[in-house]
Amino acid sequence: MEFILWIIAVILVVSGIVTIFRGAVLWGIALIVIGLLVGPGGVSIFT
Repeated sequence: MEFILWIIAVILVVSGIVTIFRGAVLWGIALIVIGLLVGPGGVSIFT
């Protein structure tokens, strides 16, 4: 379960960075913040 959360967090952060480069800064920041909240290495909302 922890590995799956880590993978989801990485996907969210990377897609947030790509979104920022495409011009949607607020949406990209939101994706990065959600990725950091989901990730088991950060502040996980599931623990």
